[in-house]
Amino acid sequence: MAGIMGHSRLGNLPRTRKWQEVVGLIAIGASFDQIANAVVRAAEDGLMAAAHHEGLVEAFWTITKLAAAARDGDFVEGMRARGLDVPDHPSLPSILAAVSEAIDNSMPNNRGRTDLGEIAQSAAAEAVNTLVTEKTQQHGLFSSTADDVQRAFHELGTPKNFGELGRRFYGQVMNKVLQFYVSREAGNHVGENQRFANLADKGEFDKALAKHCREASVIVSRFAGEWRSVNEWKGGVSGITREEASGFAHVAMKKIVAELKEGAK
Repeated sequence: MAGIMGHSRLGNLPRTRKWQEVVGLIAIGASFDQIANAVVRAAEDGLMAAAHHEGLVEAFWTITKLAAAARDGDFVEGMRARGLDVPDHPSLPSILAAVSEAIDNSMPNNRGRTDLGEIAQSAAAEAVNTLVTEKTQQHGLFSSTADDVQRAFHELGTPKNFGELGRRFYGQVMNKVLQFYVSREAGNHVGENQRFANLADKGEFDKALAKHCREASVIVSRFAGEWRSVNEWKGGVSGITREEASGFAHVAMKKIVAELKEGAK
């Protein structure tokens, strides 16, 4: 898992005994939870080191700033004060674009722009998008007014909803990392007399793996909510520091890795 920790791109499955076990489980038709468990065991050291990856920490820190701005009296000015460049009446897509831009700006000269950094940035946008969309779905994503969007974001500042945001972020991160490796190898087992009869079968397997990650990430929800409660008094633009976000990222990754390993048992 060296590629996930450094500046190189994520490559093929490492040729270690634990990774060969992953390949073997896919080949013999093991269940998705057994395979997910094997992947996490093989990648555990790398995942724990990746918890401090600059791109992942910046992505999580950015969504904490977004949630804090949502509790300000002036949502737009709150976002701008925290480095999120949004228009006067921002739509959800424009806020998501500002989130991605803020993460990019925090890593000049491609510093931290590894595959894990890209995964974390995408996971942050997707977590915010799905949660806010659910709260405004009665109006539709692009037909919601700026006021509807602001009300939905305002709820993200509560400990409960922030816990859900953290859960979705880490669930997305873990699923994308596991899918990066597992799907690549699984693609070699599609066809007659193979693990997957066709691409539809492989698609169902991918969905099951994603569900497994979502369920395991529930453990992050309570932790994130409690963490938000402890830090709720830290208002203003300063708010939660990057160091505090990094500390949370490490503990959250530790919890979800342990949960994934335990879940398959």
